[in-house]
Amino acid sequence: MGTAQKSFMANKESVVREWLLVDAADMPIGRVASQVAMILRGKHKPIFTPHCDTGDFVIIINTDKVVLTGNKMEDKYYFSHSGYVGGDKHVQAKKMIKEKSDHAVERAIKGMLPKNALGRDMYRKLKVYKGDTHPHEAQQPRKILLDGQVA
Repeated sequence: MGTAQKSFMANKESVVREWLLVDAADMPIGRVASQVAMILRGKHKPIFTPHCDTGDFVIIINTDKVVLTGNKMEDKYYFSHSGYVGGDKHVQAKKMIKEKSDHAVERAIKGMLPKNALGRDMYRKLKVYKGDTHPHEAQQPRKILLDGQVA
């Protein structure tokens, strides 16, 4: 009888993190969010382990140029509540993209991450900026193309 194979389980010490740069210009928010959430979670790596944060750091630029498909600019509303009676706020997607496009992208990505402490750790590795500049040049981020982007 031979020796048993052992499954590899990643842990905090064995994970090597990389800094990735994503240009969100002319991309639908949902497409950017789903693929960035996968990278933050680490599902693109062969060492993915569900109970460990194996993901990379992601910098997203040009969120002011993201798009929504169909009639979502007019029909979609972002909802928030203060916790007080009558404290609900509804913001139309057109206004949100115009004024706080970085917040809209962050919110879409956060909704696709796990709702626990591990998900909060993954979310902290996300950096989102409206323009095409960012303060993370020292980390030497590697630019990547998402599905649907042309080089």
